[in-house]
Amino acid sequence: MLARVLMLGGLLVVGGCVTLGPDFEEPEVTWLADWQTDLYGRVQSSGESSTEAEPANAATAEALTNWWEIFNDPVLDDLIAEARQENLTLRLAGLRILESRAVLGIARSSQYPQLQQITGGVGYVNTRQDGGSAPDSDTDFAAYDAGFNLGWELDFWGRFRRGIESADAAFFASMASYQDVQVLLTAEVATLYFALTTTRLRLQITRQNADIQRRSLEITQELFAQGEESELDVQQAKTQYLSTISTIPDLEITETRLRNALAALLGRPPRKIDELAQATGVLPTVSPEAIGAVPAVLIARRPDVRTAAWQVAAQSAQIGVARADYFPAIALVGSLGWSGDSLSATPDVFTLGAGPALTWNVFDWGRIGNNVRVQDARLQQTIVNFQSQVLNAARELDDAAIELVKTGERRQILAETVQSAQRALELANIRYQEGYSDFQRVLDAQRALFSAEELELINQGSHVSALIAFYKALGGGWLEADVDRLVPADVREKMQSRTKWGDLLDAPLPANGMGPKAAEGATSP
Repeated sequence: MLARVLMLGGLLVVGGCVTLGPDFEEPEVTWLADWQTDLYGRVQSSGESSTEAEPANAATAEALTNWWEIFNDPVLDDLIAEARQENLTLRLAGLRILESRAVLGIARSSQYPQLQQITGGVGYVNTRQDGGSAPDSDTDFAAYDAGFNLGWELDFWGRFRRGIESADAAFFASMASYQDVQVLLTAEVATLYFALTTTRLRLQITRQNADIQRRSLEITQELFAQGEESELDVQQAKTQYLSTISTIPDLEITETRLRNALAALLGRPPRKIDELAQATGVLPTVSPEAIGAVPAVLIARRPDVRTAAWQVAAQSAQIGVARADYFPAIALVGSLGWSGDSLSATPDVFTLGAGPALTWNVFDWGRIGNNVRVQDARLQQTIVNFQSQVLNAARELDDAAIELVKTGERRQILAETVQSAQRALELANIRYQEGYSDFQRVLDAQRALFSAEELELINQGSHVSALIAFYKALGGGWLEADVDRLVPADVREKMQSRTKWGDLLDAPLPANGMGPKAAEGATSP
């Protein structure tokens, strides 16, 4: 009989090859294959843009991975390196990889017998009887039993295989999300670093102009005291001087906020950042490196887009899990038991039982069907989210490109404007000192110079920010997830001492690839 049961079980296992639900298909973005932006070509230093899709070559990958090196700023390099080690948001993303790795292990355990249970018990009974017509008695005995129960639901409809597929996709999505945090973190550090530089330069220009205006005020006060000029000139000079110095506190507030934001990215409390003392204190004048791939290819490799694709794959498998509830759950069950007691008159009992079992919820009142619909609606939501991510990536690239182009065009115009404003102030001072014009011309020239210098500086800062946004839009600045970088060594030691993690904290992570299709056949942890 046991041989027949095992044979039946073997046939069920062999026959259990049905996998319900749709197989994953990469969501389509119909416009992406033919999409090209002229602006993208205009921001390549080579001056040329590709018109046909081509894979991102090694030079492209290298240029995007360490794009901030084009600034040739050692202080920025050090800050980005520290942020990748100490940033808490990135550390959270790394811990989510470890979490999803453990969840994948739970899903994989469903391939094996779900019930493996040892039971046992010991009981003692004492019975005393006294009084009455019957003789007194005092009896006791002990009873004991032990057993082993086994239950194995066969994956006849692919419920567990789809569950593993979903957990596997979620694991890869967590790695892509980790890389996306790297992209955002790198761009944010660079943006704050140069925004802080811009603010400090604006403070420097403001103070310089305030000094010029203070000297003008002193001159008008002296002339007024000598009776050579009217009080109107004094009050106008004073108004302009005070108006200029009134902007300094706001700039100092901005400087502090930017510094605190940068410190937070570095995992530090609000305080002075000593490394900034070694900074050059000037804004770089650089152009983006030539990128050897068309935007459609680069958008497809952005970590946030790949995260969305993995989420589609994870949800697609959930439909198969839900559909499996339509069909009976077929399992192999078995039990081995032994029981006995201390009474010599009763025998010990050994039991052995095995056989298939079937559970089928025939009447579910629409619960299963509606659950399938729920999973399908969620799948469509992830598909729309993927398409939205791609659309947003294209928008970010085009926005960054146009800003990069236009701020570059304004650079020469504003430089010439500053030169003209400086010459105008020089001439206004000469004409005023020689008595050919009133002091209002000097004030107007000072105001024009201050405005021109500030506009030129703001445009330089915007140009650098646009360059950073351009590389961010291309998805640059991430590395493949490395288990050694997910959490610091001391944190891993604490986690290992608190919980038995096995090799999950040290085993290498698989390559994430470009998306679910690229990862077919990849070795998961």
